[in-house]
Amino acid sequence: MGILAGRRIGFAMAASHCNLARAVKAMEQVVAEGAEVIPIFSHNVQTTETRFGAPEDWLREVERITGRRPLTTIPEVEPFGPRKEVDCTVVCPCTGNTLAKLANAINDTPVCMAVKATLRNQRPVVLAITSNDILGINARNLGFLLAAKGFYFVPFGQDNPHAKPTSVDARIEEFLVPTIAAALEGRQLQPLLLGPAG
Repeated sequence: MGILAGRRIGFAMAASHCNLARAVKAMEQVVAEGAEVIPIFSHNVQTTETRFGAPEDWLREVERITGRRPLTTIPEVEPFGPRKEVDCTVVCPCTGNTLAKLANAINDTPVCMAVKATLRNQRPVVLAITSNDILGINARNLGFLLAAKGFYFVPFGQDNPHAKPTSVDARIEEFLVPTIAAALEGRQLQPLLLGPAG
């Protein structure tokens, strides 16, 4: 029995394409800890092929891990609210674009709808932020969500402070599962702010 046994976790993937492989491995960790995972893909994860992989590859891998085909539309995710489908929703990876939308109550993607529906039920949302602009103009959105009720963050640090001084990366591999467990207890895993990677 893992620390997430019996929990239903929405696992929403935004299009930080270079971090999708990390997110898939983290999803495996969540499943290994006993959770039932409901995967959700943003529009760009569904449609954009990059040097990091093709949409059909991500879909096939996530379906293998979870036994479920990812939810890909707003109407598919909307029932999370009235049906109270999940105990927690994770956004991993959480792009700067998604972070900004959440901070401004914009609800135009399956990922944002999953978050909105989870918060409606006063259940936790865990964000694993990975973006080159988090400490730039997006810092105001980070600050807003750090103070907002219901949001919890995977501990993060700068991944390359000299070459990319505004870039922030959540330490998904080490801390995603413990952050979810803490969020389900209503607390933020600490320490939140970590030193530079490597």
